[in-house]
Amino acid sequence: MAKQSDSQHGSELVEKGRGASVKRVLVTGGGGYIGAVLVRQLLDQGYAVRVLDALYWGKKPLADVLDRIELIQGDIRDVEDSWIAGVDGVVHLAGLSNDPTAEYDPQANWEMNALGTERVAMVAKRVGVRRFTFGSSCSVYDGLPNGQVYTEEAPVNPKGAYAEGKLYAEARLRELADDNFSPVILRQATVYGFSPRMRYDLVVNTFVKDAMQAGKLQIHGDGLIRRPLVDVADVAQAHIACLEAPEDAVRGETFNVVQKNYQVKELAQLAAGALKTESYEVDLRFVPAPPRVRDYECSNDKLTSVVGYTPQRTVPMAIAYMISWIRSNGYMAFDNPRFYNIRWMELLKEQGRVPAMPAQTVAQARL
Repeated sequence: MAKQSDSQHGSELVEKGRGASVKRVLVTGGGGYIGAVLVRQLLDQGYAVRVLDALYWGKKPLADVLDRIELIQGDIRDVEDSWIAGVDGVVHLAGLSNDPTAEYDPQANWEMNALGTERVAMVAKRVGVRRFTFGSSCSVYDGLPNGQVYTEEAPVNPKGAYAEGKLYAEARLRELADDNFSPVILRQATVYGFSPRMRYDLVVNTFVKDAMQAGKLQIHGDGLIRRPLVDVADVAQAHIACLEAPEDAVRGETFNVVQKNYQVKELAQLAAGALKTESYEVDLRFVPAPPRVRDYECSNDKLTSVVGYTPQRTVPMAIAYMISWIRSNGYMAFDNPRFYNIRWMELLKEQGRVPAMPAQTVAQARL
């Protein structure tokens, strides 16, 4: 995967001495949508990288870097000390990745996103890892009143399984923070952009897929709802920036990671314009809204002021980059279930490849 311009940011911080203590990084979920991008950024910036991943999507997302990383195939629900020992920092991305996937399998969501995160952090602290970043979600703001741009201090009251699991994990991480363990929580906006573990079930990526495949974009409802968005490479770099930031500045802190808040209709129009420059004629169509829609806005100001990192990759930039990689690297089998999380999980479940804890154990852990 080609380097992108912002990847120099982390190297600059290391040169300034801010990240000198972090040399070897474990990425849980390193074969996932964000993780596959992050692993390459870390390698490009001179880090030694270990990946812990259940490999539900196989090794293909990491194929070109397998000889440069240490790979452990494992489930975070069964995490062992030896999987984490010996690294300086952990970027924890493993787990179910969005609201629809969590609603599809609430039990797995709680096991992985809530309890699994807690276990990974406890093991990391026990084996002496100081730096830890966690990929949480701006979904925790869902349900708050419209018309405000929410900061990390907002009184969140999540209404979905995905956000509930993330919020539980956030609380446990803050409890673990001390002078020897510096967890950082990154509430990631809805992500877009190209990844070697490509997804077409995210709003911008879906727009690109629909335009390339059928020449149309569907806008649900009146298109007036707003959502915070961010490019996948910017999310990856935000984790690196937090690993490298002074511990006292970020220990136990929460940061939103947002490029911009977009109205869905505006987003579709931007996508159509960007696609037109790539020779795709696009028909915009309004269709009925689903029963539940998410409508909220978030601020990136704290990440900018405390860490010094501001996401830069806009939707048109990401679309141009996506189209180039989709065309040239064999990602045009748009109906392949591996590009859609729920479809792929359904296949894995049919094959018995998604182990689960007994329901009683999960229920007890919630108490």
